[in-house]
This record gives sequence, structure tokens and C-alpha cells, in this order.
Amino acid sequence: MKKNVLALVLGSAMTVSMGMSAFAESTTEAATEAAPGVMKAAEGATIEEIPTDFTTIQEGKLLVATSPDFAPYEFYSIDDNGDPQLAGFDISLAQRIADDLGLELQVVPMDFDGILMELQNGNVDLGISGFSPEPERAEIFDFSDLYYYGGQSFVIRAADKDKYTSYDDFKGLPVGAQTGSIQYTLAEENTPDANITGLAKVTDIITELESGKLEGAFIETAVAESYIQNYPDLMIAWDVPYDSMGSAVALQKGSNLLPAVNAVINNCLVDGSMDKYVAEANELASGKVYEGQLDENGEMMTEASTE
Repeated sequence: MKKNVLALVLGSAMTVSMGMSAFAESTTEAATEAAPGVMKAAEGATIEEIPTDFTTIQEGKLLVATSPDFAPYEFYSIDDNGDPQLAGFDISLAQRIADDLGLELQVVPMDFDGILMELQNGNVDLGISGFSPEPERAEIFDFSDLYYYGGQSFVIRAADKDKYTSYDDFKGLPVGAQTGSIQYTLAEENTPDANITGLAKVTDIITELESGKLEGAFIETAVAESYIQNYPDLMIAWDVPYDSMGSAVALQKGSNLLPAVNAVINNCLVDGSMDKYVAEANELASGKVYEGQLDENGEMMTEASTE
């Protein structure tokens, strides 16, 4: 089985144990006012030279932690041979950063709530998994400039469309969200009287929602739309108001990689690469996918889903 796509070294990745740069005011305002999608390059922005005065944990390599259960951000696309290939626009961005910095990319898959811990402990160089640079996180980590702005959604079973029409309907009922995520905070804010259940993977949330163990779930909009393509018995009940700053790359506080990462993001927005990455990820996410961790042999632990 082909397992080393995008320099994904599963053997070494499995041995790895489990910040905010100052955003310009105009960038923050653009994020909060933008429609979901790729951020726009700053007015007058041009291609930047990539700084070279940085260090990484392993010389010549870029270790990037991600949680591959978040299509179209990061997931496994199943190729014609039935093999899982790491994909998603976050993965494409990670590869671009590594390439432009002259480094070999090594992606380290793990549960979402472990990424920032690994980053803080100095075990990985970057965390790329749809992170929103919230103030609480920015006190501990540095964050790159924004590259994507996504909305938030509340998801239910399509059969319950008429049954559930507001958050008030979920008092005492099980509502899911990914542990350690912005969506979990939204669950606490919008459904404080529900039985909020935190799960490590979005795939677990989808499974429990389908089976009836959950009655609703807070999921990032692009991710929800991707899942619904493969699970048509689910639906987005309504949008969840949220003044999101958008998605950014997470780095250890004080990392000297930050200027280089920001330069790559700028160049991706200026040359249109980010739009291409998102389009490609959405196309792959509409096909046969696997979302979650592979086992120690690089094998899928459950069946892949198809459109």
C-alpha cells in the first residue's frame, strides 16, 4: 500500500507523543465581514520573498500536526486502488509551506485536542487543522495571518426537520461538538441546558448523530456540507452566528517560523493557489473518503464513505 503521499511518514508520526501574531486591524475586519471562503489578499499585496532565518525541530523537515477528520480541511481521499491518501486544503497549504521553505513535509495525524499540546511541548513545528486564533489560544500560541474564513452550522437528522426548530427544543437532549474546538464553546453558549457531549473526532459526532445517540451537533459549515454530501440523511438546520476570525496556522509562542509562514500564506492568496487548494479539496471530499486515524500499519480502521 502506498503510504508516503505528501511525505506522510506514518511510522515516525505514530511515535511522536501526544500562538498569535499581531493581526492588522484591516485583516480582522475583513475576516469578520467576509463570506465563507478563501481570504482575500491585502490590497496592493505582491509576492513576498520567503525569509530563511528560521529553525525547525528536525533539520530539513517540517513536522505538521493535523486531525484528518475535518473534510475539506484535512481527510483521507480514497484513490482508485482503495488506498487512503491524505488530502484537504490545509494539507495542500502545509505542503506549499514546506516546499517554499525548502523542507520535507512530515504530517503527524492525531486527535484535534492533542495538536496544541504537542505544539506547546515542542514536538511539532506547526498545527494546521482549521484553527481559529481565539484570544485565549493566542495567549499561549502564535498564529499566522488568516487564510480561510468559515461559518458555523447546527446539524440534525433530515427526518427531524420539523421536530427541531430552535435551540429551546434541545433542553436535556444530547448535543455533540468536537472536544477542544470552537464548536464546543458554541454548544455551551447556545444550548446550555442540553446534555453536551464532547467527542474527539467529527466522524464520531456524525456516527452518533446518525444512530440517534445525538440529536444535534455544532460543526464548521464547510465540514458539515462535506459530510452531508456523504450522509444525505443529515442536514444543516441553521447557521450559527459567530464572529469568527477565520483559520490560521498555529505555532509555538515565539517561533521564528512565523514570518516565513506568513510570507507563504500571502503568496498563496496573491497567486490564487489557495482558491485552487480549496476547489481541489472540495472535489475530493465529494468522492470516496475516510476521515479519522489510520492504524499503526497505515490501514483504515473503518470503511470509507462514499458520496
